[in-house]
Amino acid sequence: MTWFSASAVGVEAWLAAGYCVALVGLAHVIDALARRAASVAEGGLSGGFAYHADHDAWQCPQNQWLWPQSFDAQNRVMRYRGTPSVCNACPVKDTCTTSSSGREIQRTVDSWPASEAARFHRGIACLVVALGLVWPLGTALTGPGSDSLLVLAVAMLVALLLSTPLWSHLRRSTVFIPEGMVRRSLDDEIAEREAAAAAVIRKRSSYGSDRRKPGPEATG
Repeated sequence: MTWFSASAVGVEAWLAAGYCVALVGLAHVIDALARRAASVAEGGLSGGFAYHADHDAWQCPQNQWLWPQSFDAQNRVMRYRGTPSVCNACPVKDTCTTSSSGREIQRTVDSWPASEAARFHRGIACLVVALGLVWPLGTALTGPGSDSLLVLAVAMLVALLLSTPLWSHLRRSTVFIPEGMVRRSLDDEIAEREAAAAAVIRKRSSYGSDRRKPGPEATG
């Protein structure tokens, strides 16, 4: 006497089990596509700059270094900036940055699985997995035969095991921030840039006023 008979499993149980496992596969596809899109976007934002983890600094195509300047705790972003005097004298500055304060580049301190973008897309992927469990669970509650229950239970167990990597890293990982590092939000950065731009405009205006002001001999 066999303890399991496939012919005794109802069609709905097979469909529910297949649906459950298929949605787990879809969840992994969503995660993989999001990871690839993030990698492409990060590569585009770096603009040929290379990050050196041993120095925690970026090296530009002109072999100059950008060192950490501030940390945005809200967005989990470390900001790096080049030396203004070096950047302003760079022969390719016009194609690199319009800032007179040095080129700035950002790096998310979290690896992909724990980054904000990953947490968002993995949340969607986990929701897909949860939806995949609804049908087999509902079918199991209708009281099918023992063979159907076994198929449904195996399918849900496999789905949970395969989706374990998706559920992991939803919590933010701890990150080491150098002691004394300035903590500055994006709003603070924007305000600082606006203040710097306004200072440059005022300086240029004052220079222009000095040039237009008549000398002593012209007023005598």
